Amino acid sequence: MLPLSGVRVIAVEQYGAGPFGSMLLGDLGAEVIKIENPAESGDVGRSIGPHFFAPGDSHFFQAFNRNKRSLTLNLKHRGARPVLHRLARFADATLDNLRGDQAERLGVTYDQLKECNPVIVCTHLSAYGREGPRRAWPGYDYLMQAEAGYLSLTGEPDAPPTRCGLSIVDQMAGLYAAFAMVSGVLAARATRQGRDIDVSLFDTALQNLSYLAVWYLNNGVSQGREPRSSHPSLTPSQLYRTKDGFIFIMCNKEKFWPVLCDCIGRPDWQERPEYKDFGARLKHRAQLTSELDDVLSARTTVEWIALFAGKVPAAPVHDVKSALENDFVQSNGRIRSAAHPSGSIRLLAPPVRCPGDEMPCRSAPSIGADTDEILNDLGFASSEVAALRDDGVI
Repeated sequence: MLPLSGVRVIAVEQYGAGPFGSMLLGDLGAEVIKIENPAESGDVGRSIGPHFFAPGDSHFFQAFNRNKRSLTLNLKHRGARPVLHRLARFADATLDNLRGDQAERLGVTYDQLKECNPVIVCTHLSAYGREGPRRAWPGYDYLMQAEAGYLSLTGEPDAPPTRCGLSIVDQMAGLYAAFAMVSGVLAARATRQGRDIDVSLFDTALQNLSYLAVWYLNNGVSQGREPRSSHPSLTPSQLYRTKDGFIFIMCNKEKFWPVLCDCIGRPDWQERPEYKDFGARLKHRAQLTSELDDVLSARTTVEWIALFAGKVPAAPVHDVKSALENDFVQSNGRIRSAAHPSGSIRLLAPPVRCPGDEMPCRSAPSIGADTDEILNDLGFASSEVAALRDDGVI
């Protein structure tokens, strides 16, 4: 049995952050019921191109919505509340990624659902929180990266401000929301008392500043970009040139420095005073970078990786194509095939493994694929479902 088997989550979500978090819950066995507004053609992610399996079924949408069920329900319609309340009666939690002022308007806060289920946990993932002057502001990943300082940390020192190439704030916020929701459900099961829980994109971005924030808050140090994507204090921990490209080496513990020296045929560097420890190497980083470039340029990246394997922390620098075609990815079940109306499609496997259990990997549902079944299970008669559909509720 998967860890979250038996947990039912109502996901009022669209786009990236919310769907990413609820997808992780579905990977672990939770029943995720994705609410989609039929008046708006469902989750906007369905229409995000440029690549599609079919109209309304984008590659983008499939990337964020595996292992879910889809229920069409227009929460803006007056007739939706009885459906939502009956659904909430049999749910453990909700997870929404609505604008901060929208959760209450759509009826998915704890105060609005506690009468039908006092144990329900209502998890809200907004841009800037549900309180304060920005509660009604829309917000997206790249904006958070910009305001929280990420662009000042990424790229070469003389380059323009640069964002991370992935929507890392969306994905981290989704993970935080999933973690918060599961924590809330554990507490609710122990106390028989539900609650609201809030996560925001902005707070996620700020939290991820981590030790750099502590440096500034206590020492006034405002970290900027470092050359070659290097670590701000540990050296060698950056990109180096090889015969055919680059390699990333991370000797982030002192014990790896002598091993690296031996592997590259420069054991004498261990005794050089300018390279004796992290502090000395940081002071002479430009010199060390030049000398390592010279040595590492004698072999290809593949040759060095084979030599370093299991001894020196190092990695090749791949593009997306070579990352996915990597033997380590291909031969270890990290890419899965899933049934789909267009035929089998390929998706990334869930990132969590539970030895003894096969992790699910179902393609994302078509819009409303599970509406009738879910409503019938909730006790709605076929005639009631038909009436709801005629009224535009579902």
